[in-house]
Amino acid sequence: MKKIVCLMLSLLLAFALLPIAGVSAEEALTGEISVQAEEDWMDYYKAAIDRVLEANPDAKINLIEMGSFEHLDTIDNTDAGNPDVADLFAIPADRIYGLTDSDVLGAIDAEKLVEKIGGWKDFEAFNEGIGGNFKIDDEYFAFPFNIETLIVFINAANAKAHDINIDKPIELTEVKDPATVLLPAFDAWYGVALTNSAEIELLGREKEDDAEDYTFFSDLSSDWSDLPEEKQAFFTALYDYWKLNFDANTTLFDPEAGWGYIDDSFTSGEAGVYRLGGPWDAGSISEKAKDGDDLVIKPITDITVNGKPLLHWKGGWGLAINSRIEDDEDKVALAEALIAELVNPEYAADLFNATGKILENVPAETYEKSDDLKDIDKEVIKAVISSYQDAPARPLFNEWGRVWDTYKNAILSWNSVKPESAEAAYAELQASFVAMMETLEAEH
Repeated sequence: MKKIVCLMLSLLLAFALLPIAGVSAEEALTGEISVQAEEDWMDYYKAAIDRVLEANPDAKINLIEMGSFEHLDTIDNTDAGNPDVADLFAIPADRIYGLTDSDVLGAIDAEKLVEKIGGWKDFEAFNEGIGGNFKIDDEYFAFPFNIETLIVFINAANAKAHDINIDKPIELTEVKDPATVLLPAFDAWYGVALTNSAEIELLGREKEDDAEDYTFFSDLSSDWSDLPEEKQAFFTALYDYWKLNFDANTTLFDPEAGWGYIDDSFTSGEAGVYRLGGPWDAGSISEKAKDGDDLVIKPITDITVNGKPLLHWKGGWGLAINSRIEDDEDKVALAEALIAELVNPEYAADLFNATGKILENVPAETYEKSDDLKDIDKEVIKAVISSYQDAPARPLFNEWGRVWDTYKNAILSWNSVKPESAEAAYAELQASFVAMMETLEAEH
């Protein structure tokens, strides 16, 4: 009898030690890592770290207070082994290829994180969003930290004073006063919102299955006569917008004075009504519109060119791990645990308040219902999410960096060349892009 009782007790104890169905039996994490955070992010990061360490008391996470671009400069000037470079840090999506080429980034288990964090329909949906931008070959070298794209800021008081109806999209080709739409089209960051609307490829690349290298192409290397009518119409609209400002002697197409002109014109009591900006601009732009009292925020599609809405890019940032820890399972596991907590949808409002970052896997309705966000922040988030959904993917390959100055210098050349027609203006763009393409072809 005693043997039977002992056997039963042993079985009960064995079953008690088994993990309950559906509940992970993960062991507490150990190891020590460092993480980069900007000054304004510190409190949010500390709270996330505390939550991780509460569940993993034998682990250690050290904060390095440093601006993201300063941190990237440190990487560029040294290497991943520098102790001033964190084990976990934030990167803009457009740096992913350069940093992997330099062996700075370690691979992460994105599929495991997606399952743990939630919010995406499935892993395919994750790949269709910014998550796919961080995939190179079969590995992921960052995890989505936020989404970003340009949106439209409207000064409603100025609109009313100049009898402009902001309840419907404004068509750029119908604008008579150059201050109505303040669009720094000479800067490719804003200019692509125009070119994307007309499906113009400033620089693309393709590779045949059996090819060793990519071939590059650009719509702007085509002759004017070879452009489809809709693309000719686009460049005509761009030229007319420049001419409108040139004839009015504004400084919009001046790389130095243009930004001040935009701020001054958008100030309540002036003529500026529409301008583009990112969620990071909301604070400074609000100041020009009576601290937000005169401000209305809408998706980027509220400005059209030839009837087609402006479209920016699916941009954003990622959280990446240092390649020096990728062979240390404890450190990688700890870094991934912190990533999961930093982008935990439960704290999406806190993340936005601390960093201005918007999570891809949190719907606008969730932000709208939050009691921890200001009304203007909710408008910004809603506009960003709406604008992001229709935006094309941002080109991330390193060679695209050639476009910035090529485009800018060509557009600004109009100020001195003074082209008399859209076709003549386009010829300046074409010459610059043909030279860029010849350089790329020579290198590849």
